[in-house]
Amino acid sequence: LADLVLIVHFCYVLFVVGGLPLIWFGAWRNWSFVTSFWFRYSHLAAILFVVAESLFGVVCPLTAWENALRQVEDDSSFIQRWLHQIMFYNVSEHILTAIYILFAVLVG
Repeated sequence: LADLVLIVHFCYVLFVVGGLPLIWFGAWRNWSFVTSFWFRYSHLAAILFVVAESLFGVVCPLTAWENALRQVEDDSSFIQRWLHQIMFYNVSEHILTAIYILFAVLVG
């Protein structure tokens, strides 16, 4: 179950990070879905949620849920090992907050 939460978390990160270049490329290619109200505002809301978590020092609910589920499991899975290497970095929270804010400005 923890791997499932991690996969959902990874998809969320992929939507947030990949959404901006997709919007720019889609605008260049005249793809109509990138100008859709629902796509643009859900993407903006997703990054603003990350910014708010970071500014208020709140742990992501998906991270907390996964960590709680992992306490039951003995070994880390293949999925956990690889997705954690992609998603989590050992960087100062201040630097991450600045990156999140800058990314939100680019999205907005």
